[in-house]
Amino acid sequence: MTEPIQISFDVDCPVDHAFDVWTARLSSWWPRSHTVSAQDDADLVLEGRVGGRIYERTTAGDEHEWGEVTAFEPPRRLSYLWHIRRDRADATEVAISFTAINERTTRVEIEHRGWDVLGAGADAWRDRNYTAWGTLLPRYCAALVGA
Repeated sequence: MTEPIQISFDVDCPVDHAFDVWTARLSSWWPRSHTVSAQDDADLVLEGRVGGRIYERTTAGDEHEWGEVTAFEPPRRLSYLWHIRRDRADATEVAISFTAINERTTRVEIEHRGWDVLGAGADAWRDRNYTAWGTLLPRYCAALVGA
């Protein structure tokens, strides 16, 4: 069994802001190098509801599915199936909780799991995604200040 990725960090902002930047302002922090099209002007969308899609839309109108929201409880919890650049049958699961430590500090906890659906490539995909989280999260933290 491939172990989940577990990441926890605190950010200097209220919990509702941390949740909003992750969900409603995805385009403000997600690097275009981590998209299917790699287009600098692609719009990145997380539809804020259970069953909502996570996808990118190019200026030409092409859409590339990345995942599907499975839990949406603002501003505390978000979960989704994740299958960017893969078939939906190969989706892993991402669960994120946002916990107010006080009025100005939020703890963000991420668990990225379900790697075994990928079979023999599970460990390699997990390692690749662990590295990707290291690229994404500093950009998210910077967007919290700039938003």
